[in-house]
Amino acid sequence: MARGLIIAAPSSGSGKTITTLSLLALLKAKGVAVASCKAGPDYIDPEFHAAATGLPCFNLDIWSMRATSLDALLARQATRGALVIVEGVMGLFDGIPGLDGRNNGSCAQLARKLDLPILLVVNAKGQGATAGAVLEGLTRHDPRLKFAGVVFNHVGGSVHREILAEAAKAAGIKVLGYLPRVDALKVPERHLGLVQAREHKGLAQFYATARASFAESFDLDAIMAAAGPITAPAVPLEPLIPPLGQRIAIADDAAFAFSYSFQREAWAAAGAEILPFSPLADEAPHKDADAIFLPGGYPELHAGRLAGNRRFMDALRAAAARGVPVYGECGGYMVLGRGIVDAAGTRHAMADLLPVETSFAQRKLHLGYRQAKLLAAAPFGAAGTVFRGHEFHYASIVSEGVGDALFQAADSRGRDLGVVGKRVGSVMGSFMHLIDRTLDA
Repeated sequence: MARGLIIAAPSSGSGKTITTLSLLALLKAKGVAVASCKAGPDYIDPEFHAAATGLPCFNLDIWSMRATSLDALLARQATRGALVIVEGVMGLFDGIPGLDGRNNGSCAQLARKLDLPILLVVNAKGQGATAGAVLEGLTRHDPRLKFAGVVFNHVGGSVHREILAEAAKAAGIKVLGYLPRVDALKVPERHLGLVQAREHKGLAQFYATARASFAESFDLDAIMAAAGPITAPAVPLEPLIPPLGQRIAIADDAAFAFSYSFQREAWAAAGAEILPFSPLADEAPHKDADAIFLPGGYPELHAGRLAGNRRFMDALRAAAARGVPVYGECGGYMVLGRGIVDAAGTRHAMADLLPVETSFAQRKLHLGYRQAKLLAAAPFGAAGTVFRGHEFHYASIVSEGVGDALFQAADSRGRDLGVVGKRVGSVMGSFMHLIDRTLDA
């Protein structure tokens, strides 16, 4: 039976990602069959996981996904690895107010659902014995949680290590790693998180440095022994969102990277053919595709180049004229619009298939979970179908023309956000990333 472990921390910035990536790389080098998951709606960290393991990383989002979906996704990863590492999100108990008034979507809630032990990562920079109080609070706050141990990050010399060891002992938790600070492992960031793995120059060297720097820092045998059995039922992997068509052309490059690997794999398992193409390389969607998906990403960083890629734009318009369903999320929605204003204030003409003008110059953070009711039948659902998803972008809509709305939206607490998205003929899109259909009762 496969075993699993959740990596969590007191807060963001504690070192969960570097700990997870280093563990994955070291375990693979040790010959362990290791697979991974990422808690929450993140698109960027899973690419780094996949680069470390050579396997797709699946998201597990307790707020957006049905219980059956979570089981299927974890069970699928358990067929790939004897050990499944799940990287958490934010702080252990951090979530969002849900419809029931409780914190929802937290790593703690996911750990309870999956019944897996937690490996804590604590940034020890600037603290010693106080780390014991932090550990005591985390491990006693919810008695339903199980803890495998702690990894201390940013550990100084031997004296610092001794103080931390005593602090953990007093808190009653095992230390399974002491990580020194390694400046060479700092990953560059941009406005939506880390720079994507596919854009990271020297990624192989990054993992080589992680393995060399932390080879003696983890107790790998103890970490593997502390993992708990994965008890998720081995149910078939079915699409969380119905396939858009039988032959789906999916934009896939540095400008359109935000599609979920679990969604693509589930569509393929259901019999759909996935046909990736690169708008940045001026590739047209496959001529025989019966649906086109433009996922989110960073089109605002490549708007000038995309505007000049006539082969891509002309093929997109031709497909729409033939009635081929074309669906765009977030960045893809922006490209289907009339134009994008970049950070410097320059406007770039886009596909003009939806009456929307967007701007990255007028930056405003839009962030949060969403509920979305489909207002009319679409390839991915009947009218009235309710989805859950996520919105995270800095672009703003500066003008909208005539066109039917796509969704009736609400936030995580059920507060009405009005109608969102646009639909013209077979072309549709919104700023929301859909994750799953309505949760089961």
